[in-house]
Amino acid sequence: MSGAVRLEPLDVHNERLLANVHPPDWANPRPADRYNLVVIGAGTAGLVTAVGAAGLGARVAIVDRYLFGGDCLNYGCVPSKALIRAARAAAEVRAAGEMGVRPGGAPAVDFPAVMERMRRLRAEISRGDSVHRLRRLGIDVFLGEARFVDGGTIEVGGDRLRFAKAAIATGARAAVPPIPGLAEAGFLTNETLFTLTELPARMAFLGAGPIGCEMAQTFARFGATAELMDMAPRVLAREDAEAASVVARALTRDGVRLRLGVKVKGVAREGGDRTIALETPGGEEIRVPVDAILVGAGRAPNVQGLNLEAAGVAYDERRGVQVDDGLKTTNPNIYAAGDVASAFKFTHVADRLARIVIRNALFPGRARASALVIPWCTYTSPEVAHVGLNEAEAAARDPRARTFTTPLEEVDRAILDGETGGFVKVHVAGRRDRILGGTVVAAHAGEMISEITLAMVGGLGLRAIGRTIHPYPTQADALRKTADAMERARLRPWATGLLRRWMGWRR
Repeated sequence: MSGAVRLEPLDVHNERLLANVHPPDWANPRPADRYNLVVIGAGTAGLVTAVGAAGLGARVAIVDRYLFGGDCLNYGCVPSKALIRAARAAAEVRAAGEMGVRPGGAPAVDFPAVMERMRRLRAEISRGDSVHRLRRLGIDVFLGEARFVDGGTIEVGGDRLRFAKAAIATGARAAVPPIPGLAEAGFLTNETLFTLTELPARMAFLGAGPIGCEMAQTFARFGATAELMDMAPRVLAREDAEAASVVARALTRDGVRLRLGVKVKGVAREGGDRTIALETPGGEEIRVPVDAILVGAGRAPNVQGLNLEAAGVAYDERRGVQVDDGLKTTNPNIYAAGDVASAFKFTHVADRLARIVIRNALFPGRARASALVIPWCTYTSPEVAHVGLNEAEAAARDPRARTFTTPLEEVDRAILDGETGGFVKVHVAGRRDRILGGTVVAAHAGEMISEITLAMVGGLGLRAIGRTIHPYPTQADALRKTADAMERARLRPWATGLLRRWMGWRR
């Protein structure tokens, strides 16, 4: 039988979720004599690996100690995007007057109802990650703690699973910074944020990366006082600086207080308050009282308790499981994929890495992780999507690299939507039409970036995007305009003069 797992609050929606991803009455099957593949971890990487391998005829077992669906389904992509959508609805009501629409008054955010909607949708989506679905696909599902006995055996709940190949896909968890008093004062991570049923009046968000920016804006739109804090001098330090500036302005517009370049000296519990002591860039010490603290300061790989030493698998507490370009560990029969072994901690990357594991573990495959073209998106309003090299990286790789930019204020649909605070920026190799990377800042940048990604994967240049007819009016037309900017840049002054003379002769 599986161990008891509880979700808070234990309402009908979370009961449905548990029935799918960790049934309380689940009985582990009798192990096969030997498996082609045993997968540890049932997040995105583990599920894709197990389902894909079983679909190819392999005898597969999958083990997880907690919730199938992992981070993404239970306390990551799915619940966070449900909240972001609700917060955007509140923001749209507030902005309706700018469109000539007069709402009845300020939006009344029913936070308990927002959270209930999230739990309902999460439970509905969980059917795709259900243990029952995997069993129907012929996969042996084991709930419990997995540990390696040796390089060819995994133990779970007293059962031993012998394998020809294994895949480690145990994911990652929130990294907690060593701030004095933080543990004693209490804090939230992405794993506990979605258990809230009442809106904290004052919230601090430690870390101005994607999680911090998304949630600070979301909770500010819900009506909380939001304080976003980071040691870095700007938000979204991994993104294009111009893109980060657009997001910073949007956060400020929505009421987020940015405290950047600060050092968190400590946290204390004072009565009902959690008081954060900060040191500003100028050396001033200030104290910020809040009701709740969300830690969003990076991710730590889940490598504890696996007994990787017994299997001959090298790992690092900070970087995770050590793999080569084919995702093979230091044990040639064991692979690793997803957040536990990748610097790119995204669901879509975990999916793609799992496909590499299937190919290389079960067949004489030579798929390489380094060959992937990886886009990502931060779901603030506006969104920031990125693929390939940024402007500085492109210039470092190719001194002749050219950058072409189209502000959304030049795009008709963005003007009509009232969403002109963004841009499309594409970097192209200097000697030929090869896209090195791009950044999109727009309401639906995550949808738009795929066109640039497709061009890069297919070896198509920016000129091919320019030749593609885009429906009018759309914000994606900014991509075509960016290609047109490259074509105009190709016309040197002498060529322009020659064309003028030719046209004059033709009159």
